[in-house]
Amino acid sequence: MRLLLDESVPRRFRYALPNHEVRTVVDMGWSGVKNGQLLALAAKEFDAFLTVDKNLPYQQNLTTLPVAVVVLDAVSNELPALLPLVPALERVLTSLQPQTYTHVPRRD
Repeated sequence: MRLLLDESVPRRFRYALPNHEVRTVVDMGWSGVKNGQLLALAAKEFDAFLTVDKNLPYQQNLTTLPVAVVVLDAVSNELPALLPLVPALERVLTSLQPQTYTHVPRRD
């Protein structure tokens, strides 16, 4: 699966997803692009957009998403906080539908 990591996700997180083609917003030269435009750009080249921005569902119309969006719910956006979500994320990715919103909750 082709995945785009938001600027809020550490670029090293890509190494936790070796079975996927993972790029970052920075890799693509899209730093600073606002979410609406960023999602439209992502839709042209990626299957899903991964972010830790929990406000994104309130900022975008989830019924008209141009690309699948996955929000990783961690206590922080630091790599050690995100790595425990990888097994749940992998499960989500196996059945991810285009143009949907999915939340990957943390386990406390």
